[in-house]
Amino acid sequence: MKVVLTGSSKGIGRAIAVKFLDCGHSVVGLDICAPTIEHEKYSHICADIFSSDLPDITDAEILINNAGVQDSGRDIDVNLKGTIRVTEKYAFQEKIRSVLFIASASATSGSEFPEYAASKGGLLAYMKNVALRVAGYGATSNSLSPGGVLTSLNDRVISDPVMWKRIMDQTLIPKWATAEEIADWAYFVTVVNKSMTAQDIIIDNGEIAKAEFVW
Repeated sequence: MKVVLTGSSKGIGRAIAVKFLDCGHSVVGLDICAPTIEHEKYSHICADIFSSDLPDITDAEILINNAGVQDSGRDIDVNLKGTIRVTEKYAFQEKIRSVLFIASASATSGSEFPEYAASKGGLLAYMKNVALRVAGYGATSNSLSPGGVLTSLNDRVISDPVMWKRIMDQTLIPKWATAEEIADWAYFVTVVNKSMTAQDIIIDNGEIAKAEFVW
């Protein structure tokens, strides 16, 4: 299948691209950064999903909205408005089979930078709106909401023993997901799944569920 993926050069996005390529799909990556993947079925377009003219890409069967920024002053513009621009351009056509949004556990918990949490919360509402509209094409629309993920974006806390212990104390299964694990989820939700739509899946090792009963 033909996959359009934003934010394909680093972290979760790169892991998703590699997963789909390894499974024989073709991937068109959109990212402000240079490509970091060399593969005969991978093509790369340098673009800012909010402020650049989006290229014409026809017949996308899977659209994965992964591109995002954190505490940048542009979180609403990029994470929410940019994602809406991408989706409105590529999702609503006869070939589409699945749309996926990479949101965040903070969309539910609110425990993040304010504009970041708001931008990801907006994605959950928009995902459901998209589900209503792509259903007419027989397509699904869902989101993944990772908690902490082991990527370079989070090195600041991963490499700090004190902060890392505080985080693990708030995590039911004391670990974070890898980017490759999120990629596996992305593949399942968009390729294997045929019946789930308008749903958000939180992948946070139980951080949201953590509760201590004090007596």
